[in-house]
Amino acid sequence: MSHVPFRALLTGALGASALLAGSAQAQAPLQIVTSFSILDDMVETVGGEHVRVDSLVGPNGDAHAFSPSPADAQSLADADLVVVNGLQLEGWIDRLIDASGYEGDVVVASDGIETRAFSGHEDEHADHAGDHDAHDEHHDDHDEHHDDHGEHHDDHGHDHAEAEGHHHHHGGVDPHAWQDLENAEQYVRNIRDALVELDPDNAEDYRTNAEQYLEEMQALDASAQERLGQIPESDRLIITSHDAFGYLADAYGLKMLSPVGINTLSEPSASDMGALIQQIEESHARALFIENMTNPALINQLHEETDVAIGGELYADALTPEGEGSTYLGMFRHNVDTLVEALAEKE
Repeated sequence: MSHVPFRALLTGALGASALLAGSAQAQAPLQIVTSFSILDDMVETVGGEHVRVDSLVGPNGDAHAFSPSPADAQSLADADLVVVNGLQLEGWIDRLIDASGYEGDVVVASDGIETRAFSGHEDEHADHAGDHDAHDEHHDDHDEHHDDHGEHHDDHGHDHAEAEGHHHHHGGVDPHAWQDLENAEQYVRNIRDALVELDPDNAEDYRTNAEQYLEEMQALDASAQERLGQIPESDRLIITSHDAFGYLADAYGLKMLSPVGINTLSEPSASDMGALIQQIEESHARALFIENMTNPALINQLHEETDVAIGGELYADALTPEGEGSTYLGMFRHNVDTLVEALAEKE
């Protein structure tokens, strides 16, 4: 029986340990930080087992009113990639990135979409309630999906939120672009491309996951078009706490009214509420809708003043901790179901 020298055994053991350690390190999931829960679900769906995702604004959280903590800065410091919505939804993100020292790529998920303007600013919402007719015009070419939005930008840097001022201001652009499934498809493409670039060894998995996700989005989009399209035009009115559903209204031929503008921190004046109540009564609205991440007091007040029924809860800027609203597709499906149930003609 031959004897292997102890030094050779030790060298072999150390080599095997190093090999195992290197393999484990290579298989460690990417650390991704997203700005809010909807992006969290999108990144997890595309990234699968290759990512671990932390969301700065969690389920039922309000990105408009978010105040970062030192722990959030540490999460960014440890991240391999940061994914944000853009369109100035996260007015606090640049300051947080600077405080954290993060120097990696920042993926702006909304890059490449056709943005939607809104009328007025949050501090001028008196004009907003009367401008809902601007939402009537919807995408006639909605079935043509955006395959030509262009390549993912490699040099996002930190320019995704140019406004360093007060986070109430959205620069005249509606940031709630995920409320149109066609836009969400572009979000997925941007996330896919960023993951492929960051982790080319698992590129095929990211592409496969993204393709399946896109197919599910397209199927849900077609279903939403058919179901919402059956609602009589006179009943296609959405009344919610804040103006978060403009993209959905444009995409599916609905109308939109809200007591406040784009931002949940806005407060309507007595004259605003009076004008809105009059408009609701004149429009013969069928239902009011509360949101999962805003105070229902305004909608309850409108209900008391107008006797219009509350048609249910819509998911606007955040997922729910559990249940059907805990995923983006589940959230969107819930919203369509709720709108159809409240607005469609009953047999």
